[in-house]
Amino acid sequence: MENPFHLEQVYDASIQQVWQALTDEHKMRDWYFPQLIKFKPVVGFEFVFSNDGSPYQKEWRVTKVDDGRLLAHNWLYKGYPGSSEVTFELVKEDAKTRLKLTHTGLASFPRDPHFARNRFEDGWKQLLESNLKNHLAKSLTK
Repeated sequence: MENPFHLEQVYDASIQQVWQALTDEHKMRDWYFPQLIKFKPVVGFEFVFSNDGSPYQKEWRVTKVDDGRLLAHNWLYKGYPGSSEVTFELVKEDAKTRLKLTHTGLASFPRDPHFARNRFEDGWKQLLESNLKNHLAKSLTK
């Protein structure tokens, strides 16, 4: 049975500011993946990443968009079995924004240390609790 990974984080930023961080390719490079070359928040859009020499090249496609509220994309690796999906949902809380992340399909990846669930959990904690939080704090002080 699938056991999705969930993580919630509240940011001292508006939904519009968090949405921009999730959908602007320049901002995404700062907090999400520096290898990102091209991104558009359009269903069916295929992310373009630079080849950093890793044997785990990403093949991602936008699967859902509800402007300013929800963004989802699949998460696959070229040449490896398994398919997962990441969903970012934004909820206004007074002057702040709650981001709810759900990552499903992790059990579909091979039994290999690179695909271990704890690696994804640790990665999401770093991305959302540190990288995105710091990115938003920097952009709010500009």
